[in-house]
Amino acid sequence: MRFDAKQLREMSKSVRAHALDAVRCAGTGHVGIVLGAADIITIIYANFLRRGRDRFVLSAGHGSALLYAVLKLAGYNIGDLSTFRKIGGLPGHPEFGLDGVFATTGPLGQGVGNAVGLALAEKIRGTDGVVYCLCSDGDLMEGVAAEAITFAGRYKLDNLVLIWDDNGVSIDGAALVDVNVPERMQAAGWWVLNAPGNNFDKLNRAIGGAVGKSMPTFIDARTIIGLDSSLAGKPAAHGFSLSDSEMMRLVEKNISIVGDDLWATVASDAAAKYALHMPNVKCTNLSVPNLGEFASTRELSGVYLQELISAGVGLIGGSADLGHSTNVRVAASVDIEPPRFRGNYINYGVREHAMGAIMNGLAAAGLRAYASTFLVFSDYMRPAIRLAAMSGLPVIYVFTHDSVAVGADGPTHQPVEQLPGLRLIPNLNVYRPCNGDEVVYAWQSALNDAHRPSAIVLSRQKFVQISTPKDADVSRGGYVIYPATARRVRVTIIATGADVPLAVSVAEKLGDAVQVVSMPSVADFRRQDAKYKSKILAGFVVVIEAAASAPWFEFADAVVGIDSFGVSGSGTDVYSHFGFDTDVIARDILKKLK
Repeated sequence: MRFDAKQLREMSKSVRAHALDAVRCAGTGHVGIVLGAADIITIIYANFLRRGRDRFVLSAGHGSALLYAVLKLAGYNIGDLSTFRKIGGLPGHPEFGLDGVFATTGPLGQGVGNAVGLALAEKIRGTDGVVYCLCSDGDLMEGVAAEAITFAGRYKLDNLVLIWDDNGVSIDGAALVDVNVPERMQAAGWWVLNAPGNNFDKLNRAIGGAVGKSMPTFIDARTIIGLDSSLAGKPAAHGFSLSDSEMMRLVEKNISIVGDDLWATVASDAAAKYALHMPNVKCTNLSVPNLGEFASTRELSGVYLQELISAGVGLIGGSADLGHSTNVRVAASVDIEPPRFRGNYINYGVREHAMGAIMNGLAAAGLRAYASTFLVFSDYMRPAIRLAAMSGLPVIYVFTHDSVAVGADGPTHQPVEQLPGLRLIPNLNVYRPCNGDEVVYAWQSALNDAHRPSAIVLSRQKFVQISTPKDADVSRGGYVIYPATARRVRVTIIATGADVPLAVSVAEKLGDAVQVVSMPSVADFRRQDAKYKSKILAGFVVVIEAAASAPWFEFADAVVGIDSFGVSGSGTDVYSHFGFDTDVIARDILKKLK
């Protein structure tokens, strides 16, 4: 059923009334977008969004009250609007997992990237779902949105409709978007339309005009922030600046029994559910990759990834223009390209941040996505990683070139703080394997976890492969890879990844009362019981890791780390420059034991 302008007007009034009342009850929230953009979201849900097939993303997440009001009226199971912004109630910005909410948004620009990922997922699956996204001036000022927009244009995502709440105002005054946003969108490969954001007939025609185009559609919908309030068109309208009496007046003015009844006809379709059709990512009996005495973990990972894909594991891969260097573009990789969208590998181009946001959209649609770049460039995508962890999306990041041993490219390309920084993100698995067994553990753990993202951190350089003892349990996150031969352990050296061989050489130098613990996952080790931890952390505990040292004092008495930026030089020279040398470390440990 399509509603006419008169009906839509009543339905939009209902949305405003419920949303404004939620903000008023909370005593906090964003009024301006509720008043200005209610007509846009009303027409999408009332006339276009097919329940169970299409999706809507509110990239302008500060307008969450607007979204919750529509979802409630349309019959979604989101709870009571009076709980808005209260502990245990509806969150201040939309969060993935709420019925009808397909992306955690609020950090501006992220929702645009999520919408691109959701639309791409529909294309990969060969389904006909359309993704509608409402964005703000602020979204279009963020770089992640620009990256995602150009990606969508190149991939000709004709099932994506991006509607711009174009009110020309931001918190500090005039919105500093491009001089001509529509021209920029057209240049990026989008079909561009204009429609007043408060004219139902013209909005109907514009959104309906998105169907059948061979490219994504962008609709410039001019609105007035804080419409019909005393602050209409002013920056102050953005937040919670109206008096309680004016808020009450606006609520009462917009109450519409007719509108509520019309929404009830939309809610009658509430039984339609979104099926995710999760891919099969279970795989057993694959061989442990072995490339001889010297190997890099990026090479070992590439060998195992080839086996996974060849065995039929349902993964969608990709990279920010570094697939061959990070070893995620393997022989079994097949490029996904328009218009067929068949394959298993996405060329994101040099768009790390958009890559992260698009991956979140892919995962929210039920696909299992992995993608890669150098560890130092994880900084570019950190906001998207954080939101993946917050949302419980099981994406996999493959980060290579993991230490100052990168060498001659210099400190701009030598990660120091990135590894511990990733470990600080709640609900993110971080693995730094040292050999083939640990590479398998990292990949299998990441694939088996359906509720957390995972970062697999790998070396560029080849290094000596220390074998995992047959009786070791790698899944505990930390285990003895080089046991002491003395009855009593005097020193335990913890190391990760490419630093494990150095730790073993130091242990050999110090004698038979020293053991080495490989700790590919700090988080998994942290989950172990006290008895196991005390056994593993025997004696004086030293950590060797070519990264910032501070977090390791959770376990260690001393840390050999790097608390400055790197230097240019060969990998081995840089490594030695920072004291990563057997004799130097052994002497320092002996001094501390005296």
